[in-house]
Parts: sequence; C-alpha cells; structure tokens
Amino acid sequence: MDHIISLTKENIQQVVDTSMEKMVVLTFFAQQQPESMQMLQTLTQLANAQQGRFILASVDCEAEMEIAQYFQIQSLPTTLVLDKGRPIDGFAGVQDSVSVTALLDKHLPPMWLQAFEDVKAQLAQSEPLTAETLTNLSVELKEIAQQADKLAQVQLVQADVYLQLNLLSDAKTILSSIGLADQDSYYQNLKAKLALAEDAADTPEIRDLQQQLESNPADISLSIDLAKALNKAQRNEEALDTLFGFLQKDLNAADGKVKQVFLEILTAMGQGNALANQYRRKLYTLLY
Repeated sequence: MDHIISLTKENIQQVVDTSMEKMVVLTFFAQQQPESMQMLQTLTQLANAQQGRFILASVDCEAEMEIAQYFQIQSLPTTLVLDKGRPIDGFAGVQDSVSVTALLDKHLPPMWLQAFEDVKAQLAQSEPLTAETLTNLSVELKEIAQQADKLAQVQLVQADVYLQLNLLSDAKTILSSIGLADQDSYYQNLKAKLALAEDAADTPEIRDLQQQLESNPADISLSIDLAKALNKAQRNEEALDTLFGFLQKDLNAADGKVKQVFLEILTAMGQGNALANQYRRKLYTLLY
C-alpha cells in the first residue's frame, strides 16, 4: 500500500487491516475548510519526509460523510492515530509539524528502524551483493548505528557487512565491543567467520616477515614490507601499529618512507573509516 492514500468506503477495510501491522494516521478535511487543508498539507509533508514509517489516510468529509460519522468527527480538522484497527491518539484543530512529530514519536518505531530493516532485507537476498553495494550499506549502517546509540543488533549487522568486505580490523573492533548479554548465536557465527578470515589472511609471506623481524625487530625495511603485506591482507590495524612504533621514535624514520607508507594505508582505508581516523589522530599528536 502507498504511504499516502485517500480513504473511501471501498478501501477502508484494507486500511484497517493494514493498521494491524503498520500505524495509520487519519486526517479528516473539507475542501471548503482552510484550516483542515493546512493540516492535510503539514501531514502530507511529514509522510513524504518519513516515507514508510506510517500511512497517511486522508478523509474528504464532504465525499465520505459515513466514514466521518463512523469515527464521530465533531470538528475539522481532526487527526487520529489508528493502531490495530482502533484509534489510540489524536487531536482536533491545527498543529505544527514539530507537535505532530512529537505525538507520532510516542507511538511509531524510531526513524532508524525502517532503514535498518531495509538494509537487512538487502543482505537477506539470495544473490550475492556487489562490493559497491556492500560499501554503500556499510556507510548507511554507520549512520543508523549512531542514531540507534550503537545498539548491539545494529552493530552485529555492521560487523557482518565488514566481514563480507574483508575489512577484518573493522569487524574485529565492533565484535570486541559487544557486551556479554548480546553475544547470541549471530555473534558467535560472526566470531567464527572472523577467525576463519584471519587464518586465511595469515599468509606465508606475512609469517616469514614476522619470523625475520623476531630476529631483527629494529629492521625498518622489514617492518615496512610487513606493513604492506598486512595491509594487502586487510589486517590494517596490525599494519598501522607496526609502522607507528617507528614514527613515535622518529617521524622521519627511513628518510620519511615509514610516514609515507603509513599515510598511504590511511588514504586507502578512506576518510570515513573509524580505525583510520583513530590512527590519523595518533599521527597528529606526534606532528603537533
């Protein structure tokens, strides 16, 4: 059903049935009554802005007198909130968008929830998603997580998307922040996927470089090669940490090569990456 409809005798039962699952806002108006037309315009703007959060059903009382009588409408404009087939709230007269939003927020799910459900629906598709689509979803999930105050159920989906993008450090950071009470079967599944991905990312080249560095931990060239290999395997936190240890001692280590590779990794991770931003701040503390 569309999110904005005109309520008539022909579709009223469908609207009532729809209200069993999604909130319906009824607004009663008359063309000859300016205040009711003003209220209809305000509600229409809200419905468009919050598309999918509720259904706006407008009732032209001049054409649908029986519906107005059924809901015992005494004056225009009148607005009712319909839930599970019955009015649960409403008001008579004109209200501004702020007041109407405050009323709706008492009964409607939070704004981020619809967007979150849409993301989960995309992830549930049988066809594999492209890297571009997954990247877009990760950006959307980051915004949703902020709106949802980093709710665990949102963060777990974030971690899932990061794993699909092979952003292991980002996924690991999120999973490590999940509290014990939220470590459900989905969490355990993601932890297992992360462990497998980390094992797969532990390449012979990385192991060989790590063994060489154990014998000569001050070798900057080996450390740069290890950082590059770790970055290639999407183990970016380890890569950055390897280089940062040298930068703490000397910002111009290896004639600036350490800082150059460090910045190249940060650039490749992108501006919106939380781990990259964390290490940018660390570098700034050394620069200033």
